[in-house]
Order: sequence, then C-alpha cells, then structure tokens
Amino acid sequence: MVLSGSVYFIFLAGVFFLYWPLSRWRAAGLAVILFANYFFYAKWDLFYLGLIPACSLADYLLARGMGASRRPLVRRALVLASLLLNLGVLASFKYMTFLLENYAALTGQPAPAWHWSFPLGISFYCFQSLTYTIDVYRRDAPPARSVLAYLSAVSFFPTTLAGPITRPAALMPQLENTARALDTGESGRALFLIALGLIKKLLIADYLADNLVNRVFDLPKLYAATEVAAGAYGYALQLYYDFSGYTDVAIGSALLLGLKLPANFRRPYAAANIADFWRRWHITLSNWLRDYLYFSLPGLRAKSKIFTSVNLLVTMTLGGLWHGASWNFVLWGALHGAALAVQRAWRTWRGEGPASRSGKLAAALLTVHFVVLAWIPFRAPDLATARSILEQLGSATVSFANISPGVALVMAIAAVAHYLPAGWYEWSQRQYARIPFYAQAATLLLLAMALRYVAGTGAAPFIYTQF
Repeated sequence: MVLSGSVYFIFLAGVFFLYWPLSRWRAAGLAVILFANYFFYAKWDLFYLGLIPACSLADYLLARGMGASRRPLVRRALVLASLLLNLGVLASFKYMTFLLENYAALTGQPAPAWHWSFPLGISFYCFQSLTYTIDVYRRDAPPARSVLAYLSAVSFFPTTLAGPITRPAALMPQLENTARALDTGESGRALFLIALGLIKKLLIADYLADNLVNRVFDLPKLYAATEVAAGAYGYALQLYYDFSGYTDVAIGSALLLGLKLPANFRRPYAAANIADFWRRWHITLSNWLRDYLYFSLPGLRAKSKIFTSVNLLVTMTLGGLWHGASWNFVLWGALHGAALAVQRAWRTWRGEGPASRSGKLAAALLTVHFVVLAWIPFRAPDLATARSILEQLGSATVSFANISPGVALVMAIAAVAHYLPAGWYEWSQRQYARIPFYAQAATLLLLAMALRYVAGTGAAPFIYTQF
C-alpha cells in the first residue's frame, strides 16, 4: 500500500471517518489508530503482525524498567537490551544477506542462504523505537504509562515507510489529547499537502525517472557526457521531489487525524554549505544521527579536532549504511562525512567572519555540485556502474539528442519551484485553506483523477520506502 495509490487514500478515508467519532474516548481513539497501523503493516506481509507488536511491547517494558530503577547498572543493561533488540532486527531482516555475501567473498566460500527478508524496510520503525528508549534512559522523557498509546505512536502508519522519524515521546501526548478537534485551517493544509505531494511524485519525480534518470543510470555508456550530467541533475531533482512528496502526504495524512509530524525538508539545494545541507535535507534523520549517534561517540568532550573529524566520518558512514545494505551507501555516507570534516577544518582555519557575496555564492554552488556528484553512487546499482557514470562525465562528449523537450521543461520547472521563497508555499496553503471544505475535497479528487490519467500505469513506489 503505497502512499500515492488509490488504495491508500481509500484506507485513509476509512480511518478518518472511523477515528473522529471515537476520538473523544481515549482508549477507543487509540484502538482505531493502532488497528490502522497494524492493518497497514499486514498489507505488506502478515509476518509484521508478529514482529512489530512483539518488539514494541519489549521496548515498552524495558522503558518501564528504566523508569522504575535508580541503579545505573540496571538502567544501562535495559537500554543495551533495547539497542540489541532493534539493531538485531535491522541486522537480521535488512543486512544479513549483505553480511553473508561479504563474508563469503572474504573466505572464498559460497554465501549461506538467508530467507528472512521482507518487502517493507523497517529502518524508520527501529530508529523511532530507539529514540524512545534512549530518551527514557537519558531522562529526557518519562516512560509511557499507557501501552496502547506507546504502541500507537511507535508504529504510526504515515511514518512507517519513509518517516519523518517521529519521536514517540512527542507523538503520544497528541494521541492522548481527547480535547483536540479537526480544525478547518489544519484540514485545509492537510489536503493541500497531500495534493502537493502527489504533484511532486507523479508529475515530477516519476516523469524524470521514466524519461531520463533510469535510462542513464542503467546504461550510462550509451549517453554523452552532457546527457549523463543531465541524468545526474535529474536524479537529484527526482529524489528530492519523490522523498519530499512522500513527506507531504505523510504530514497531510497525520494532520487529517489532528496530529502534527515534524518537518523534513527546507529547500536543501539552496544550502550555503554541506552542514547547512544536512540542516535542510531529511531533517529528522540528521537530528537523530546528531542526538543519538554523534553526541554518543567518544572524544567530543576533549574538543579534539581529530576526534571531531573521525566522529563526523563515522556518523555519516553509518548514516549511509542505514540507507541500505550496499557499499554504494557506505561510500555515499563517507563522502558526506569527509565533506563535513573538511568544512569544519576550513571554518576553524578561516574563522567565523562573514564571507563576501561572491564567496557565499561560490560555496553554495560548490555544495550543490558536491551533493549531486555524491548522489551518483547513491543511485547507481553498484560501484562499477557508478564508476562508468563518472568515466562518461569525464569523456567531455556533447549531445542532447536523448534529452526531450518535455524532460527539459520538467527539470526547469522543478529547479525553479525548489528555489521559490518558502513564504510562497505558506501563502498558497492559507489561500487553499480559506475555501470551503467540500471545495477542497473536490479539488483534491479532481487532481487525483487527473494525475492518475497523466501517470498512465500508476505511480512507482517511493524511493525511500526501500530503506
């Protein structure tokens, strides 16, 4: 059940009309959300109906134990158990095949068969669960009193596939607030975000993928350097509009239920430097890596430049591996870690003084082009293909025969829309929210029908759902 498909919106409508009449009763409202969460998981594979509740209940009990104990050794043992549980789930169902294949390559033995792989990536679930147990261990959040509220928050269905990574401690109070009502302004904003997400996904991301990006990355040797460069820029736009489109639909879905999820994007390709990029791209993952990994690594208190650089490299390399069991993602994460370390060293050497306008522009251009180049191993199916793409870029051949006018137009629109002031989107949301609710719904329905017609065979799965 992908968030851009008609089945999902039928499901969302059913949850909406079932939830609000029961939301005034806390247990009934939570039961509807929990049922929706587990139904969403079951649509992917019935195995999740055993795995997710069991892991969630274990973390709930471990957090209760941490809250009840004042003995540091006991609390460390309980949080370690939660870490082993969630990271063990990730290793077993996401990374085991990768680990076995690399072990076999090192030993020269055939890789053992591993059949415990499932279609739904659970990286987002595991990170959300760990935010809760680590927060309780650090005493940044109290342990949940209600098992129903915790189970509902940690497996909330809009965030299941690709985030935003939502901290259960922030979502539970909203779920338990029986006094909240469906505000007309928020509902209008919700429908606007869902419509915007569908436009981003179907009219930009999928179009660029089908008509340019997939072709270039599948067979780069068939294209000139200029066409490969267009494919790299096209993928940067595709990935942003695909992922931010998912986020818009997820945030809009939650708003229809009166729940607010954190923002995940803020015009990332307008970043002033690579650190600024990570304050704008996949914001909830950046915050998670900073708060739960980077600050936990040794050496930070010593304020050593070497420790800082190593910790940045380790954090981003592991962040790359989180995206998928592939050396491509490891390389991508290491590139960003190295770039962050270089930027910090440069800032230390040059100081914090204001840069000139031309200096700021040069830094922004260097950042966006580094990001685009780093996307190449991220997108390529293997390192050999990534190397072929870079070789084609270095060939300096010129041709635009495979860049259709439609692709050029969509890329231009996507680039311009990305750099529009954020206030324009906020103004558009307010204007949409002012029209009557039935007109908002009718507009969304007509848009969905038009997008379905334009998309033809339907939408491809969101890119980040595989992570």
